Amino acid sequence: MKPAAAKRKPDPGAESFAEGVRLLRRNPALAALPAEFCRTETCGAAPPGGWAVVDSNGTVHVNPRRRAEPEEWAWVLAHGLLHLGFGHVPAARGARVQPDDHAAAARCAVVNRFLATFPVGHAPVALPPEYPGGDEEELTARWRRDGLPPADAAGTAGTAGPAGRDQLLVEWHGSGRAPKDWQSAFAAALTRTVSAAMDRAGGRIDEKTGQRLPERPWTRALNWFVSSYPLLGGIAAGLTLVADAELARAHDIAIAAVNADAGEVYVNPLRQYTDEEWRFILGHEMLHAALRHGERQGGRDPFLFNVAADYVINGWLLEMGVGEMPEGLLHDPQLKGLSAEEVYDRIVRDQRRIRRLATLAGKNRPDVLGAPLDRGPRDYVDLDDFYRRGLQQGFELHRRERGLLPAGLVEEIRALAHPPLPWDARLARWFDEFVPSPEPVRSYSRPARRQSATPDIPRAGRYRPEEEVPRCTFGVVLDTSGSMSRPLLGKALGAIASYAAARDVPAARVVHCDAAPHDAGYLPVEEIAGRLRVHGRGGTVLQPGIDLLERADDFPPGAPVLVITDGECDVLRLRREHAFLVPRGAALPFTPRGPVFRMS
Repeated sequence: MKPAAAKRKPDPGAESFAEGVRLLRRNPALAALPAEFCRTETCGAAPPGGWAVVDSNGTVHVNPRRRAEPEEWAWVLAHGLLHLGFGHVPAARGARVQPDDHAAAARCAVVNRFLATFPVGHAPVALPPEYPGGDEEELTARWRRDGLPPADAAGTAGTAGPAGRDQLLVEWHGSGRAPKDWQSAFAAALTRTVSAAMDRAGGRIDEKTGQRLPERPWTRALNWFVSSYPLLGGIAAGLTLVADAELARAHDIAIAAVNADAGEVYVNPLRQYTDEEWRFILGHEMLHAALRHGERQGGRDPFLFNVAADYVINGWLLEMGVGEMPEGLLHDPQLKGLSAEEVYDRIVRDQRRIRRLATLAGKNRPDVLGAPLDRGPRDYVDLDDFYRRGLQQGFELHRRERGLLPAGLVEEIRALAHPPLPWDARLARWFDEFVPSPEPVRSYSRPARRQSATPDIPRAGRYRPEEEVPRCTFGVVLDTSGSMSRPLLGKALGAIASYAAARDVPAARVVHCDAAPHDAGYLPVEEIAGRLRVHGRGGTVLQPGIDLLERADDFPPGAPVLVITDGECDVLRLRREHAFLVPRGAALPFTPRGPVFRMS
């Protein structure tokens, strides 16, 4: 007889299943479904070779002998609950007709496809990277006609294992009550979940307490974009609205500002505006972020380019009738139809007057911030795809439902659909144009190697003449100051070496520059990124290195120069073809005449 104090041994399988249930309950939409889980040895409905089946009474029958990780159990249970929520196993009284193999497989494919975008745990079965299109009725008809595809190719794997289907229709056992409408219950739970997410995204939930905040006029303006203005609705739903008076005071934000990389719009809650004026203000900041004005300024003055973009955006918002423009904002009807770059070229001539103007952030301050404001640790993501996709989808909806848009705005939205080439591809094109590869000579005196296969057809061979011919080269002025990071130098030199080798360039002239120039002479291209020793690491003076190249007798007058710098350098003057290779986000202290390639 066992002692009374003896403790029962823990069941790892039961603990793993319980943890999987807890993971599932973290999803509010699935947790709201009033389903039950049966995991007993006496359950006759549990699949002997699988994980679980779900019946139309709302019970998920789990195989107690099956072992799985908590994340796998969470996925299995979510799969069964979604069968309920999608109406695949509706509750009803009387005899039931079970779905055939084609219908069951189609329903599993639809559920698995939804779970791929509604992540709960991870699947214990093999799933494809892409799923077939269509709802369960279309897939059922297609597979009845063409036959069932393999489960791992179409995503038709269920949770019952190879022995049977994971959907079980049974007679309703509700003790006299009406059969449960699982589909309506899931739709209501999903609506509540989406509403809560929208409240949090719209700033209607206190991040510290989780309580709903009283609705403010800027919050109502943001909600209006989400519900009634499709052009910017998707972007409004994904941005975080920060209304903090202390933050605005600390950073001198008069009305509003935006940081596109963090996806945050900062507003000063002490300013009093109507709902219509807040719509205009928020629309202004969202267009700054969506059109990536912070990235487009390049080497231009940040404030002056911000002012130019303000003139363009405010004109568009007035033309579209979005809200009401507050008093004092920048608007000039004579600039209608111009882009921000064109307006910048006009206003830059009168900087003394422009410096007295104000953006939404304040006088002589840009409201497009170069960095997010410090308000605690947050997770950041690259939002380029988000802004591009949100603005294009909103454009399609707006065009169908709300009519015309300003031509300039339409042109910029369509331009977003074709993002610029990566820096390395643009650098390769520059090499193709200014560092051409030497052409080989064709001659019938040297037959081509293919002629041995067809001796009756004469073919000219290609070869390089033995006599001396001019070979292509180029110069590299390398900023080796202390502000240049080694990873940046390695990436730049590696790209140069690979492109030079592809163009059959035998050697390149390399000059290091920091406080003084250091001439490394002509180096084989394979040594540029390999055994090149970097001298200096002092200050940043690049002009003497450029002068050294331009005055060198052994450097061809037509050879181009590539300047690699982080932008913290002196003003450069080059009298030959040239280009700049700088880190992304760096700005040169002068207006460059040659192309600028920004390394990502």
